[in-house]
Formats: sequence, structure tokens, C-alpha cells
Amino acid sequence: MNSAMPVLKNTIRYGGLFAVVLAVLGSIVGYLVDGGVGLVSALVGAAMAFLFLGVTAGSILVANRIAHSDFLNPLFFITVLGGWLLKFAIFLVLLILLKDQPWINNVVLLVTVIVGVVGSLVVDVVVIARSRQPYVDVELPGSPKAADGETERTTSE
Repeated sequence: MNSAMPVLKNTIRYGGLFAVVLAVLGSIVGYLVDGGVGLVSALVGAAMAFLFLGVTAGSILVANRIAHSDFLNPLFFITVLGGWLLKFAIFLVLLILLKDQPWINNVVLLVTVIVGVVGSLVVDVVVIARSRQPYVDVELPGSPKAADGETERTTSE
């Protein structure tokens, strides 16, 4: 299993929890600002934020499978870039469709999306900082394989 999988799954899990909290708090603030229209706008903004977080993490998970966990494989980069371009296109289409809708407060929607994007970046940083993933694949002295004598000695005596 690829070592990035647990990190990305945690990103989606905690991003989903963040989106739920954002939806609840944003709905309350949106309702206080503009009644039902503000409430709906905050819910739509929170859903958009989670959608964009999911597309990013999902594209990396799909890219891992397509490229067989080889991060230097061009298919990996093509898949991730395609996910980002898809996310950008969805964002533009949603903005155009929602811009003049009477049931959307543009300010509440914008603020909710901005808070969602910043919050998802914070979630990404926290998940990655707390993950205990190796930076390189090397055997350290004193590791179980090193104790069995399976590693060669590279220092001169």
C-alpha cells in the first residue's frame, strides 16, 4: 500500500468534519445576516469547499492507482493536473450559475468559500504534520533488519 493513502484518507475525513462544522456555523451566521437566503448560501459554500477538497485528494488517490504509486510517472502528474483543471472548471461553472440567483447571497457564499479554502489548507497542513511518514526509504542503524545483520556496513573503520 502506498504511504500517501492514509494521509489522503485522513485529509478527506478531517476535511469532511471541517465542512460540517463550517456548514453549521456558516448557516447560523448566514441566517443572521440574510435569513433563509444566507443560510442556503452558507450551505452551498460549505458544500463547494468540501467538493474542491475531495477533488484534490481524490485525484491524487486515483493518480496513485493509475501510475502504480510511481510519483515520477507522467501519468501521475497528468491525472493530478487534470483533477485541478476539473476543479477550476467546476468552480467557474458554479460561479456563473449561482451569480444572479435570487436564493443566493453572493457575499455569504464568497466568505464561506474563502473560509472553506483556508480551513481545508489548515486541515492539510495539520494532517501532514501529524502523519508519521518516512521522508526516505533507508534502513537506520538499530532497526530490526540492521540488528539481524542484513545491512552492509558503509563506514570505514
